[in-house]
Amino acid sequence: MSNQIRVRFAPSPTGYLHIGNVRTALFNYLFTKKYNGAFILRIEDTDFDRVKREYEDSILEDLKWLGLKWDEGSDCGGNYAPYRQSERINTYKEYADKLLNEGRAYKCFCSGEELERKRKEAQSKKLPPRYDGKCRNLSGEEINRLEKQGAKPTIRFKVEDRLIEFEDIIRGKVGFKGSDIGDFVILRSDGIASYNFAAAIDDALMKITHVIRGEDHLSNTPRQILLNQAMGFDIPKFTHLSMILGPDKSRLSKRHGAESVTELKEEGYLSEAVINYLSLLGWSSEDGREIMPLTDIIKNFSLERVSKSPAVFDIKKLKWINNHYIKNKDIAELTELSIPFLVKAGVRTEAVNREWLYKVIDAIRGNIEILSEIDKYAGIFFDEIIKIEPENLEILKENTAVELLKLLKRMIEKEENITEVIADKIISDIKEKTNLKGKKLMMPIRIALTGKTEGPELKKIMSVLGKERITKRIDLAQKLIPSD
Repeated sequence: MSNQIRVRFAPSPTGYLHIGNVRTALFNYLFTKKYNGAFILRIEDTDFDRVKREYEDSILEDLKWLGLKWDEGSDCGGNYAPYRQSERINTYKEYADKLLNEGRAYKCFCSGEELERKRKEAQSKKLPPRYDGKCRNLSGEEINRLEKQGAKPTIRFKVEDRLIEFEDIIRGKVGFKGSDIGDFVILRSDGIASYNFAAAIDDALMKITHVIRGEDHLSNTPRQILLNQAMGFDIPKFTHLSMILGPDKSRLSKRHGAESVTELKEEGYLSEAVINYLSLLGWSSEDGREIMPLTDIIKNFSLERVSKSPAVFDIKKLKWINNHYIKNKDIAELTELSIPFLVKAGVRTEAVNREWLYKVIDAIRGNIEILSEIDKYAGIFFDEIIKIEPENLEILKENTAVELLKLLKRMIEKEENITEVIADKIISDIKEKTNLKGKKLMMPIRIALTGKTEGPELKKIMSVLGKERITKRIDLAQKLIPSD
């Protein structure tokens, strides 16, 4: 086995990249980067009926967006190419023939209908569904006769009735009885290798030292160990990550907030926030920190601190972490990321001064958890006429609010430019002159300038709007208030 740690992430491009699969990719990446190992991206694309190139492209794009760069893969090659299983079919056939010749595998002519009937019978008797070995001892004459009749066999691996044990890095010692597994298919009748057969061969030939994957693959591990032993391969170290569940403890799905990386991107989550949050799904740092850049996560990561218990996907916590990264993101970068969401909100960003746009995003960023929420506040800065709802207009009709707006306008008109410092001073002076405070002071100003009762800090809003637009909005608000 290689001295260098080598791990692989092997998605099947039959759909978009699921959050659970991303967490698996991330933990592989963190583990190997901590020990200066190699991260291999292998594409398992032999499910020809469901595989689509657009899904493969999307998976690669999502991994790149997350910053999980691979050292070898289908797009960049490497010493153990090809990295796409559809290009390795001849290799699987060679090893299947080898096992046949050595008597470790045999041809099976059972039909799909027959196998399904037997599976249902086993289920009705509450027995594990396993092949009964009907074709295990067919004679050469019988095999020749069936093949001459046009029957296309599958190739099954012979499983001996013994205990298969391995040490899982997270779960400790795990054991399976060979009698519960039964002889399993390694090559289908169409010549395509089964998942376990292809994975075992690829892991061995690509010198994979550690297999880190979801617990739904736990039952595959004894099969792959048996295949490794039969083919004379080294056995990698196995680790099985617990499932990710929704808050209701059911399997993660779209109803829990998101299901794929594509959805998270479209909602306006930042890649570093997604990575930070996913690292906490089943793992925790010794120092208890939750907000960490990728470099710190790599430094602190260990498989020994990964929990056996299922992780719970909490969209609220993800949003909280995302808000942290939004508030601390370089404003130029954040603005570029925000532009597609502004465009979707109807803003012609190409006509907007970029420096002023920076100020808009800086004003908004403290009030949003995801970038798609920008449309809640975009109108404050880009709409020429602010709509004031009837219930908010009632607040402006109060005597104290009427006088407050008059005073605000006079103070604004005295200033040459409205900065955050000047805006703060104006509000402070109004407070002193009117003895108003809290909502009585702030709410009329906010409604007159934005039409809303909540949003970004007033000093930021006033600084971005500037003197002319502030006075114009005060005038429009006053016109809506009936005079005595």
